[in-house]
Amino acid sequence: MSARPRDLTPDRSARHLFGAEMRRLREAAGMSLDALGDVLKYGKSSLHRFETAQTMVPPDLPTKLDAAFGTDGLFGKLYELARKEVHPDRYRRRMELEAQARVINEYAGHTVPGLMQTRGYARALLHVGHPHATSDEVEGLVAARLGRQTSLQADPPPELSVILDEAVLRRTVGGPLVMHEQLASLLPLVDGPATVIQVLPFSHGEHPFLGGSLTLMTVGRGDVAAYEESIATGHLLEDPEGVAVRCRAYDRMRAHALSPEESAALIRSTMEALAT
Repeated sequence: MSARPRDLTPDRSARHLFGAEMRRLREAAGMSLDALGDVLKYGKSSLHRFETAQTMVPPDLPTKLDAAFGTDGLFGKLYELARKEVHPDRYRRRMELEAQARVINEYAGHTVPGLMQTRGYARALLHVGHPHATSDEVEGLVAARLGRQTSLQADPPPELSVILDEAVLRRTVGGPLVMHEQLASLLPLVDGPATVIQVLPFSHGEHPFLGGSLTLMTVGRGDVAAYEESIATGHLLEDPEGVAVRCRAYDRMRAHALSPEESAALIRSTMEALAT
């Protein structure tokens, strides 16, 4: 028995409407995903992700679909709506992408990224972020955050490259002992088998991501999604043009960051200052 198709909500999401119309017209034509893939020159698994709204469609697909089904620009119009749409559940989608990612590039402007946080550091942040939560509730949030780190133990693990603003090192979170432990835990990751950490020094000055953070996640056969976050909001981008702009800005920032060796030295000096 074949698996039940994933439910879509075409009345709430342009991306889901795109997938629902793609599935409807394919089934009306009596075509399997394999058969449609032969026409469009796409793999079955990729088409399945497009139909089920798991992945943003690439820019060349709408034209191919309109030609295949004779829909006179329908998919082109739906694509223009979908590519500008804010994801209806962007944080959950971001977590799904992070778990699937083969490569993660991240800029952190204020705190150590969740994938690298120690228990004490995470607890301090979550406690102040949820001042009315009970101790048990805070511990539940800590466990959920640390649970994300299991993805780094996958075989093979994702490649993780992180740029830390110098402010991340200088702001003491949880007190000197907690911060010292957090910084010490970063050192093995600075130039590890699948991890790189670089520090963007204060001397660099202004940059495009000042005041926020950015995560670039490469999944599947090279699809990249970008997640931008400020104090109270997060924005998930999967359209190729918007993602490309963030990728170029990230690459320029990395060119101004300290080398891993220089970054490790700065982390150690910050640890020494905490110990005095």
